[in-house]
Amino acid sequence: MGERVYHCPCYWCVYWSCYSAGKWGKKLASFGFQFQVKKKQFFVNFTTITLFGAVGTLISCGIISLGVTQFFKKLDIGSLDIGDYLAIGAIFAATDSVCTLQVLNQDETPLLYSLVFGEGVVNDATSVVLFNAIQSFDLNHIDPRIGLHFIGNFFYLFLTSTMLGVITGLLSAYIIKKLYFGRHSTDREVALMMLMAYLSYMMAELFYLSGILTVFFCGIVMSHYTWHNVTECSRITTKHAFATLSFVAEIFIFVYVGMDALDIEKWRFVSGSPGTSVAVSSILLGLIMAGRAAFVFPLSFLINLVKKSPKEKINFRQQVVIWWAGLMRGAVSIALAYNQFTMSGHTQLRGNAIMITSTITVVLFSTVVFGLLTKPLIRFLLLHPKHTASKVQSDPSTPKSVTVPFLGEGQDSVPLLGEGQDSEFDLPEITRPSSIRALLATPMHTVHRYWRKFDDAFMRPVFGGRGFVPFVPGSPTEQSFRQGQ
Repeated sequence: MGERVYHCPCYWCVYWSCYSAGKWGKKLASFGFQFQVKKKQFFVNFTTITLFGAVGTLISCGIISLGVTQFFKKLDIGSLDIGDYLAIGAIFAATDSVCTLQVLNQDETPLLYSLVFGEGVVNDATSVVLFNAIQSFDLNHIDPRIGLHFIGNFFYLFLTSTMLGVITGLLSAYIIKKLYFGRHSTDREVALMMLMAYLSYMMAELFYLSGILTVFFCGIVMSHYTWHNVTECSRITTKHAFATLSFVAEIFIFVYVGMDALDIEKWRFVSGSPGTSVAVSSILLGLIMAGRAAFVFPLSFLINLVKKSPKEKINFRQQVVIWWAGLMRGAVSIALAYNQFTMSGHTQLRGNAIMITSTITVVLFSTVVFGLLTKPLIRFLLLHPKHTASKVQSDPSTPKSVTVPFLGEGQDSVPLLGEGQDSEFDLPEITRPSSIRALLATPMHTVHRYWRKFDDAFMRPVFGGRGFVPFVPGSPTEQSFRQGQ
C-alpha cells in the first residue's frame, strides 16, 4: 500500500509561523532574561547549572535516543534512520520549566529557583546546538572518526556561538559609549540595542551557528555593559520592551500549537493506527521521565559531595522538584520537530507524520497535566520552606524584575576592596585564597574576584558599564545625578 501524502492547504503558513515563533520565542526569552537577573548571581552557581543544563541534556538525549531506537523498531512506525533517532533525543531533551518557575517562591527557595531557572536557559541552548550538530552529519555510517568529529563539531558550535555573542555585545557597548556619545535619544538607543541583538542572530545564521546561544551571551554582555551606557528612559524602555516581546512570542507558539492540533487532516493521516500513535507518545513520555531521572539524582549526589555547607546541598525534595520541572516540553521541541520531520511544509512519510502528531501530544499533555500538578506537588514537597533567604537590595541602576539572586542559602557574592557603593550587595568579604587548596575550596568566588578586578581595570573603561557611564552636561544622566544629590 502506497504512502499517503500529508499536506494541508494552509500547512505551509502554520509550519513557518510555528517554527519561527518557536525559535524567536526562545531567543527573545533568552535575551530578555539577561535584562531581568544579575549576571554575578548566575555565575556563582554556574558549575551546578552547567552540569544540569549541558551534561544533563547530553545524558537525557542519549537515553531517549537509545530508547526510541529499541522501541520504535518494534512498532513499525515508518522508515526512520539513526539520524532521526538521535534528532528525537535532542528534540525531547529540550525542557520548558515555566510552570514550575511560576509556582516557586524566590524568597523562600532561592537556590532551587536559581537552579531551575538557570538550567532551563542552558538546556535550550545545548539542545539546539546538539540538534544542529546532528543534522550536519551523515550518521548512516558511524565509525570512531565520525564520532570524534561529531563531538568536535558540537564544541565548535558551542564555543564559536558564544564568542560571536560576546563580540557583538561588546561592539554594541563600544558604539553607544564612544560613537554614540552625547546623542541621548531614547528611540535611537533602544533601536540600536534591538538591531545589535538581531545582528548577533543574523551573523549566527550566516555562519551556520546557534542563534539561541549567540543571542543568550549577547544579552549577558549587553546587560553588563551596553545597558548602563544609555539613559534611564532607555533602560526602562528596553527592560519592558524585551520582556513584553518574549512573552508575546511565547504566547504565539502555544497558539500555533493549538491551531495545528486542531488540523483534522493530520489526525486523519494517523487515524489508521491510533494504537501506534498512543504507544509512541507514551514511550516518549516514559523516556523523558527516565532520561530526566538518570542525571538529576546522580549529578545532585556528586554535587552534594563537593559542597561543604549543608545549606548549599540539594536535598532529596529539591531534587524531585528539579526532576519534575524538566518534564514539560514546549516551544523548542515543537520547532525542532518541524525542522526535522517536515520538508517544504509537508511530508510524504507516515513515520514523520506520526512524529509530528506525537510531539504535539507530548507537549500538550506535559504542559496541561504536569503543569496542573506542579503547584500541589511543590506544596507537598516544600511544606514548610525556611524563610532564611537574606533580603537583597538591588542596585538602582540594574533591572528590577527579579531581585532574588542566583545564590543558594548561605552563599555570598564577593565584593571587591574599594568598590564602596558600587558593590551590588553589602555582604561579608571572602578572604583571598592563599593556596591551591583554598582556591579549589571556593573556585567560583575566587574566579569572580579576579574577573571583577580585570573588568574594572580594563573592560569597563573601554566598554562602559555601571560606574563608567558617560557624563554629558544637560543630559538625563546629569539630571538624575543632580536629583540624587
